[in-house]
Amino acid sequence: MPRLSRRSRILLIVGAVVLVGLITGSRLLGTYVDWLWFGEVGFRSVYGIKLATRVGLFLAVGLLVGGVVALNLILAYRSRPVFVPVSGPDDPVARYRSVVTRRMKVFGIGLPVVVGVIAGASAQGDWQRFQLFLNSTPFNEVDAEFGHDIGFYAFQLPFYTWLLSWLFIATAVSFVGAVVAHYLFGGIRLAGRGGQLSGPARTHLSIVAGVFVLLKALAYFLDRYQLLFSDRNDKFTGASYTDLNAVLPAKLILLCIAVFCAVAFFTGAVLRNLQLPAIATVLLVLSSILVGAAWPAVLEQFSVKPNAIEKEADSIQRNIAATKEAFGLTDDRVETKPYEGKQNVSLDELKSNQATLGNIRLLDPAVISKTFTQFQQLRPFYAFPEKLDVDRYKVDGQLQDYIVAVRELHTAGIPQGQRDWINQHLIYTHGNGMVFAEASKVNSPADQGGNGGYPVFEVAEVDQDGKVKPGPFGVQQPRTYFGEAGGANDYAIVGGRGGDGPREYDTDRSQYTYDGKGGVRIGGLFNKLVFAAAYSERNILFNSAISDDSRIIFNRHPRDRVEAVAPWLTVDADPYPAVVDGRITWIVDGYTTLENYPYARRTSLASATNDSLPGVQRQPNREISYIRNSVKATVDAYDGTVTLYAMDEKDPVLKAWMGVFPGTVKPNSDMSQSLREHLRYPEDLFKVQRDTLARYHVEAPRDFYSGVSFWGVPSDPTVDNATTVEQQQQQNSQPRDQQPPFYVLAGDPTGDPNKVSFQLTSALVRQNREFMASYVSVRSDPDNYGKISVLTLNNEAKGPQQIQTQFLTSGEVSGELNLLTQRQTKVVYGNLLTLPVGGGLLYVEPIYIERASQNTQFPQLFKVLVSFGDKVGYAPTLKEALEKVLTGASAQLPDQSGNQPGTNPPSTNPTPPGTGTGQSSEMQSAVKDIQSALAAIKAAQSSGDFAALGNAYKALDEATKKFEAAGATGNQSPASTAPTSPTPTG
Repeated sequence: MPRLSRRSRILLIVGAVVLVGLITGSRLLGTYVDWLWFGEVGFRSVYGIKLATRVGLFLAVGLLVGGVVALNLILAYRSRPVFVPVSGPDDPVARYRSVVTRRMKVFGIGLPVVVGVIAGASAQGDWQRFQLFLNSTPFNEVDAEFGHDIGFYAFQLPFYTWLLSWLFIATAVSFVGAVVAHYLFGGIRLAGRGGQLSGPARTHLSIVAGVFVLLKALAYFLDRYQLLFSDRNDKFTGASYTDLNAVLPAKLILLCIAVFCAVAFFTGAVLRNLQLPAIATVLLVLSSILVGAAWPAVLEQFSVKPNAIEKEADSIQRNIAATKEAFGLTDDRVETKPYEGKQNVSLDELKSNQATLGNIRLLDPAVISKTFTQFQQLRPFYAFPEKLDVDRYKVDGQLQDYIVAVRELHTAGIPQGQRDWINQHLIYTHGNGMVFAEASKVNSPADQGGNGGYPVFEVAEVDQDGKVKPGPFGVQQPRTYFGEAGGANDYAIVGGRGGDGPREYDTDRSQYTYDGKGGVRIGGLFNKLVFAAAYSERNILFNSAISDDSRIIFNRHPRDRVEAVAPWLTVDADPYPAVVDGRITWIVDGYTTLENYPYARRTSLASATNDSLPGVQRQPNREISYIRNSVKATVDAYDGTVTLYAMDEKDPVLKAWMGVFPGTVKPNSDMSQSLREHLRYPEDLFKVQRDTLARYHVEAPRDFYSGVSFWGVPSDPTVDNATTVEQQQQQNSQPRDQQPPFYVLAGDPTGDPNKVSFQLTSALVRQNREFMASYVSVRSDPDNYGKISVLTLNNEAKGPQQIQTQFLTSGEVSGELNLLTQRQTKVVYGNLLTLPVGGGLLYVEPIYIERASQNTQFPQLFKVLVSFGDKVGYAPTLKEALEKVLTGASAQLPDQSGNQPGTNPPSTNPTPPGTGTGQSSEMQSAVKDIQSALAAIKAAQSSGDFAALGNAYKALDEATKKFEAAGATGNQSPASTAPTSPTPTG
């Protein structure tokens, strides 16, 4: 290799320093910014422990792998032959040997350092595994096979397998490095017939290979415990019959053979004989094939599969028990009761359940965000989330549910001409207030002028004069600097203003200066330089309005703040705001999870929590087999203060993490009563649990294996709000997104039906069928928080999809909604609520409309659909719709004789309304067309032909228009003469 001049060496060194500086500079900058931020929120110890653990693992694993590689390279170099024969002048190794010899320190030190750095960088990401091992706590429950405490599998076994993997890597890399070194220095020569291997090289490589095989024996030992997480059988998780009776003995046999092989390698190293290690290696390979693979396959194919139900019964029983424990579905938490699901009940029996009937929610938080924006946005730089939240408050001593939303900052809404750096980061810095709308109330029915069907708003805000309006629930500080909207991803510089610097916008007639403790002080020159570099913004450095008392607020989303201070938590996707002790507070649920719990089912977190709900961040795509809602976190909307409370203090995983980060999680007793009254059972946990309950409500192994009793989460019948009625009817048979669970205020389903309870509810249907199987609800009240009730139905009660079909194929409903869509009025279907009432199931669905002729579209409540038993109610108000259902005033479904309601039974006059004397020929023709269309609808429904059904509805609509035109010409009221439409079964 050519020698470099002194100038070239200096340039190379400078270039290397610059390159390293560019790579590490941004990391150091980010580390310092994070250090400041964690100090602001009071969780610097979390960052320090996390950083120290990662650095420690980097150094430890780097030294381990790099040190072992360096040791083997040194051994290979020192055991090299004194005289290295060469094969001739063209020996290709001679050049490399000469280069390595002249720069021995560069290669001898540089290569192990590079390998160590790569290994350390890979290992430092597993800091959580290491800390859980150091702070492991017992579960006080043992597994059914080996009798070890579950804590061994949760905290210790993952660390042992991790450490073993790094020992494998270090040994394998060392073996490769030793082979290359011996080859370079002549210990291995390929010249001649079979090549030559020097004695020292033979000894060295035999010892390294023996260590590798010894590690393999240790791996076989640990593999026995990994069998408890086996997925050999696709019907359950855990050690199957084959695993226990073939694979487990095979692991022990292979362990013994591996130890024998390791001894053979060590013996061969002493005797300098490769025959014994070679024979041992062949024995290990053959044993792995025959004992480890072939025998389990034979047993599985010829013994287990023909008798699977009997053979796997014990394993299935273990799987059921472990899964219920791991997902919090044990008998002390879940109450299961049969529910009759009656189709017909007395009027008094139905009306007696006023706790449910009096609190039916009409406002869908996933639909009315645009309505909130239209009426309560105030300014374009404010915004509401795409999905609003449901909470409850006491009004005059009575519990009432509300749709709630914070009026948050949305910097993207600043008019284009005013969207400069000062306005975005110094002027428009915070939101203004919180909006409440009673969930079961609107101002009036939507009339033809569009003046009704809107929420009744109550607001806590800063008025135009800068004075605080506390609103209905006593908000003391309505200014919000932390939230979910667009401003949450940007930074704001608040507080003291230097010179005549601009103050923060508060209202059109008032300004404001932040006086909270949130944010990092930015006034000093060094911090200005740091944040100017971090955000690549020179204005931070040169703006004179930034004084010594100024603060920079960033990381403003409640979810992000909780994830940062508690990196060991899986955070719920939907934080929600509440007024707690007079302050607007974001409440965030945190989960502790495990990937492997012995015998417990593994479920995909992303799949189980994914549903049709818009505006909600999705969970990561990873599998879990254990989950607890162990932490409730709060984030103050004004100063960003993060507080963690222990919700499940018995959770061993939480105890372990509290050992890692002592003092960061407050005990449950520190939670105020005001906060307890606003705790909701978290949605993501409930989604995981209902997905698990769909299978694991089955207790008999035989029934579980057959799967005939499994349930399923229903698809959401209202998922596509943009489609027309006909399109929805045609899509009913297509796969849909899962229906989300709904928060409701209702009677206790398994206790006192007249006691109002705030619940999270979901319907479950029979597997691959749309009939109801069960109704699952979990309570959020402080006195019975987390109690799950399951009402099981054994009759053929209709499920959500069937009820939606029943609604949409009702002649009155479909006719009116089709007319609306054809007149360019968008029909939006709200959440379809399932409510157990009077021993039966009551279904309620609000219908919203958006008038396309308006410049700004927003939903207004138009009608309410109600179904109970065989009755359908459709009216402008819930009261009217319920009265139709309760008194039977609505059109009923066909009776057993096949007569359609709305048509005349055989004993009555068959002449339909609208066909009397005094009508014009055009009107009579229109009536005949309507009757033909109705007959076509009935025929299409009977045959299940959705295409024909859609064509029939189009014909009905054209006939209706023809009838209206004829009625207008004849000065008659179409409503008084039109034939009544049937309510088909669907």
